[in-house]
Amino acid sequence: MADSHPCLAAAYDLVVPERTLFADHRASLVEGLSGRVLDLGAGTGATFPHVAGAVDRGVLELHAIEPDPHMRRRAERRAADLDLAVELRDGRAESLPYPADTFDVVLASLVFCTIADPDAAMAEVARVVKAGGEFRFFEHVHADGAVGTGTRLVNPLWRRLAGGCNLDRRSVERFVGHGGFDVLEIERAEMALPSPVPFVRGRLERRRPTGLGR
Repeated sequence: MADSHPCLAAAYDLVVPERTLFADHRASLVEGLSGRVLDLGAGTGATFPHVAGAVDRGVLELHAIEPDPHMRRRAERRAADLDLAVELRDGRAESLPYPADTFDVVLASLVFCTIADPDAAMAEVARVVKAGGEFRFFEHVHADGAVGTGTRLVNPLWRRLAGGCNLDRRSVERFVGHGGFDVLEIERAEMALPSPVPFVRGRLERRRPTGLGR
């Protein structure tokens, strides 16, 4: 199964320094969230602790998809440990199991690197986000120059070892180039440890239909 990586799922929370590298960026990504929110590719549930308070207060209704059954089981256990109310479903970003205009915010946190068809996924994000809603992302992207050349060379091996993760995705260009969104903010995410690939955080707003005011 392309979306089944039992060894990676078992090792992920042990080998990835989440608290050191990513926790602050995930927390910033979800700051001020409210309404109906979709976590696109929840993995082992790393974003869950950062939204648990808003869910408990009733200002946020959390939904999540994760196609890897091993990752999803770990996310389910994390939600249970947090006593977090979340609708966690099997699903792929390229074919989201939700009607149009369902969510106020869609979150993508270190997920577009693994999506097989990122253009189809972006079209699906645009479909399920309400007009005036947001797409928020925290992703690693391609590097320029010699580093970019090096990551492209090692990418085939890395992709096999890291559950389909790609080091050379041009995700920001893909996000900004989609005609359904306007850019609210995009910034380079400074990492606590040196990284051969850049990380970027940003927010886009779903455009309203022509003729409607903001």
